[in-house]
Amino acid sequence: MNRRGTLVVRASLFLLVVALGSLGWMPATAAPPPSLKVAVNEPAPDFALTLLSGEPIRLIDFRGKVLVLNFWASW
Repeated sequence: MNRRGTLVVRASLFLLVVALGSLGWMPATAAPPPSLKVAVNEPAPDFALTLLSGEPIRLIDFRGKVLVLNFWASW
């Protein structure tokens, strides 16, 4: 198969996968483990992070305060 034929086959497969996914025919992803499920109107599970300064910080330290978490990623 020449280069153009390969490109046509790849583009066709890509469009087929996109079409099937948009119609809901692709298998659903697995549900998160039960330990990661959080109910609405329930407190968030406590977790700890380390600041760039090396100081540990926990979610529970902000109890009763308004807190906005932004889990940002570059991708």
